[in-house]
Amino acid sequence: MLTIIDRYVLRQVAKPLATAMAIGLLMLLAERLVRLLDTTLGKKNSFGVVFELLAYLVPHYLGTAIPAALFLGLLFGFSKLSKDSEIDAMMATGTGLHRLTRPVVMLSVALGALSLFIVGWLQPQSRYAYRSVLFDVKNVEVFYLAEEGVFMQAGSRTFILDKLNRSSNTFDHVFLFDYRGPSGLETLTASSGVLIPVEGQRRPILRLDNGHRLKLDRWPALDGNAEIPQASVAEFATTDTPLGKVSDSIFRPRGEDERELTLPELYMQLDAPPKGSTRNSMVAELHQRIVNVVTFFMLPLLAVPFAIGRQRSQRGYRFGIALVIIVAFHEIIEQGAIATRVSGLSPWLSMWLAFGLITAFAIWRFYATCFTLKPDRIGSVIDAFGAGVNRLWLPLARRIGLGARP
Repeated sequence: MLTIIDRYVLRQVAKPLATAMAIGLLMLLAERLVRLLDTTLGKKNSFGVVFELLAYLVPHYLGTAIPAALFLGLLFGFSKLSKDSEIDAMMATGTGLHRLTRPVVMLSVALGALSLFIVGWLQPQSRYAYRSVLFDVKNVEVFYLAEEGVFMQAGSRTFILDKLNRSSNTFDHVFLFDYRGPSGLETLTASSGVLIPVEGQRRPILRLDNGHRLKLDRWPALDGNAEIPQASVAEFATTDTPLGKVSDSIFRPRGEDERELTLPELYMQLDAPPKGSTRNSMVAELHQRIVNVVTFFMLPLLAVPFAIGRQRSQRGYRFGIALVIIVAFHEIIEQGAIATRVSGLSPWLSMWLAFGLITAFAIWRFYATCFTLKPDRIGSVIDAFGAGVNRLWLPLARRIGLGARP
């Protein structure tokens, strides 16, 4: 059962955690939103497609946003408790710092379980769904490309439309040029037309009304002695032609990329990797996911000592050092996974060694902060560094008209 103190500590951590997660997720999605709009803008139901793609991206970004938000929530939450002397008051009642950390350890375990579900099952499925929809948008739904007064490419055909009515897919005036290589070319012009989606077909029908057709049986040669291509000219009242180019097959089945496999699938197929993957890639992906999940259990032990400090300690510099450590650790894991994927380096050296070192460091600092009376040497070094920077910065700040420290 959670006590009043446990619930209070969780509230202090939950506020910055939720804020950091919301801001981080929105920033990551906003960056991708710009690229998706560039890909889908002007196509039928483009905003619906964009929001569908963004929904598929949420699990991918949650895998990054949740641990980052938890670490920031722990830093800001315990820093506030320390700065307001609430930790001192609780410790005066006999409640140790390790006891105050218990609810956030439970929170980390819960978020770790959620992350396991996300990276182990939800993320692979949503990544495949995202790629599948994007494939359809780029390669199948060709008639969504139609825009007024813009030359567009659909397979071997180049066309331009005028005065497009998107509600009915009708338009006025069309020019269509079809290059057929050695077989020649065909040019169509029409006063009006309509784009007709065909149920069960992957290409729409382009229906043209009141037009002219020019057809050459071969491409004209620059050689003056070459035979002149035969041309045929005709008028038509109505003609139908399929628009676009369809891939030889539908989007590939899920699982050709190791990142689209769930954790059980990764483990079961280690010795028989699917097409498009290798055993090294499978091993790297499996170990990287597991390392990212078990990192949750280390975060409270690493964050709390950096958040605790004296009233006059350099908290901003402590936060900066803590963030540098966690970002560097994440980058080491990423590069370690790449080394395993490319060169076959053992994941126990490329990833688990770094995890073991930072975990040992976190346990040592947490134990020293909670159960010993020795001064925090690392914290003292950070405070001395911050004080030195301030002594150099303040005179310069006064000279340039800034009274605040960095």
